[in-house]
Amino acid sequence: MSTGPWLVVGLGNPGPTYAQNRHNVGQMVLDTLAQDVPGQFGTHKARALVLDGRLGVTATGAPGPRVVLAKPGTYMNLAGGPVASLCRFYSVTTERLIVVHDELDLPLHTLRLKRGGGEGGHNGLKSITSALGDRNYLRVRVGIGRPPGRMTAADYVLRDFPAADRPDVAVTRVDAAEAVTDLIQLGLETAQNRWHTAR
Repeated sequence: MSTGPWLVVGLGNPGPTYAQNRHNVGQMVLDTLAQDVPGQFGTHKARALVLDGRLGVTATGAPGPRVVLAKPGTYMNLAGGPVASLCRFYSVTTERLIVVHDELDLPLHTLRLKRGGGEGGHNGLKSITSALGDRNYLRVRVGIGRPPGRMTAADYVLRDFPAADRPDVAVTRVDAAEAVTDLIQLGLETAQNRWHTAR
């Protein structure tokens, strides 16, 4: 078993134009998770914004596990390059890589956790799998729902959450950040039992 840091990647597109898009919910979750990690995001040579610190505290009051929170600085379809570079830099294996991303196939305010599997047409996941040569990393799938009517998926994910959905999105961000913490502290099976049951 690896004993290095956990690398938690929030997928999205860079810059303020995209910041509130549905496609950027992974980075929104990372901003929420960062509230439990002392420090601030800084620029990393791997073309990413990175926060390296300890996640909360343990039951005994000791500092929590070391985590590296990362937002790739590239567009979504090129996220694999920064992620692979960060894995090399921090000596992180796919066993300790968690990718948080939007999921069209889940309703809003629904979370699913898994390791490996396909990419479901998600360009960020495709890029990461290609760059790593391995799909056996952990995913936190954050539901954003399907586009209405004849709207294309591409148009839908690149639009901001409407005002009516924002209260649910705020709750989902907190839940997803907690789910990441559970993955790290409790393991996949226990975290799945908690977040997949009656949700």
